[in-house]
Amino acid sequence: MAASFFLGWAPILGKLAYRGGVAPFTLAAFRTLVAALLIWLAFAFFWRHEITVSWRGLIGCISVGVVNGFGSLLYYTSLSRLNASHAALLNTLYPLWVVLFLFAAGQPLTRLTLVRLSLSMLGIYLLTRAGPGELDWLGVTLMVASAATYGWHLVLGQWVLADVPSRTATLYILTAMACVVGLARVLQAPIQQAAVEPITTAGWAAILALGLTTALSRLAMFSALQRVGGVETSLVGLLELLVSLVLAFLLLSERLTLVQWVGGVLLVASMVLMARDSGLRLAEGNVPLEWKRE
Repeated sequence: MAASFFLGWAPILGKLAYRGGVAPFTLAAFRTLVAALLIWLAFAFFWRHEITVSWRGLIGCISVGVVNGFGSLLYYTSLSRLNASHAALLNTLYPLWVVLFLFAAGQPLTRLTLVRLSLSMLGIYLLTRAGPGELDWLGVTLMVASAATYGWHLVLGQWVLADVPSRTATLYILTAMACVVGLARVLQAPIQQAAVEPITTAGWAAILALGLTTALSRLAMFSALQRVGGVETSLVGLLELLVSLVLAFLLLSERLTLVQWVGGVLLVASMVLMARDSGLRLAEGNVPLEWKRE
């Protein structure tokens, strides 16, 4: 639940950072850098004995970090084009992507999975119903792609955590993420013709707050993923959605139409049905033998 609470702040703090003049790639880069530095400081003072990791585990952590880093670039670019509430609802698609990835790997696709896919597609259709000229399809597409990368990073993460302690994995995954988004921001610098765009004090405060919530959410999420698995971890994501919607209402004054609320309810219903999806539960236990602890 702690992970979901902190993750729920992401779209809100992201929007506040954009109001402070922060560009999407800059936000992704500095937010992840702050999170990685905080984790390294925590290890230096409290968990120094857990810093050791095998080469196999390190490669696994780097792979998860690269996927999540690329996904964060998609997420914050999309967030700059969508309302925070729309982004939060579309991001709830990631459990379905977990199912699809595992189906592609040979896991059975149940009838309930097909029902959930249908509900999600209908939910997306209703959620994206806006007035003429108001729908940003690029933003929607980027958020759906971001949800896909998040789902894939959960699949990879569960495999990696079979061999690496959750705190150690968090350290190296966030470090790999910081390298990926930092490189993307450096490569973008010539296009913007500036090392860093002018950012207000409020913008920097949002970046620092987002870095802190990122560090705390990753520590809690990977701990939960290792303890209870991907299904239960994903289900608690409903709290993340609730936090995002409430904060978007209170802090950003965002509102959804009745039709969009119906679409959101269908997305949530699809997520709740995941608890009964036997295909996903079977897949959850399918950890490759090479990743299992001896």
